[in-house]
Amino acid sequence: MSQMQRITFNPNQCGGRPCIRGMRIRVKDVLDMLAAGETEQTILSDFPDLQPEDIRACLEYAARQLDHAVLSLAK
Repeated sequence: MSQMQRITFNPNQCGGRPCIRGMRIRVKDVLDMLAAGETEQTILSDFPDLQPEDIRACLEYAARQLDHAVLSLAK
């Protein structure tokens, strides 16, 4: 099941960058912590308003951003 409804965009918050459920927690911040090796439990304890589904939503968002067609010009 998609968790994408947890990702919100507000031009007046965090420069319009994607956030989690209208909070000032950016998707990028969660992804950066995961990339640095932080565990889900550590992230959840650092941000008590987050839920495990929010972390999965961040991963789903990132995966969808990378899933696009690559076009190349014929030579």
